[in-house]
Amino acid sequence: MQSPCVARCGLNDDEICMGCFRHIDEIVGWSSASEIKQQQIWQNLAQRKAQYASEEHHRSKEKERGKNSQIISREKWLEAEKRLAEQDA
Repeated sequence: MQSPCVARCGLNDDEICMGCFRHIDEIVGWSSASEIKQQQIWQNLAQRKAQYASEEHHRSKEKERGKNSQIISREKWLEAEKRLAEQDA
């Protein structure tokens, strides 16, 4: 199944990519996720996108907003890999 990635990666404070709206754990675990899990992730994206778009709209009225507040760093990637490995154990 095709990844939801749109190559505009950047994490918000909740570790959600503001490009594809997946959580960092979903991004890191995508290639090893079952097709059912990948479908579940895809199904959650529209709702998550609407949720964060609404929240970002409200925040932008209070302060100037950077589109991607945090690039997905190697450190964040490794933290997510560790969480996923612990879940699988």
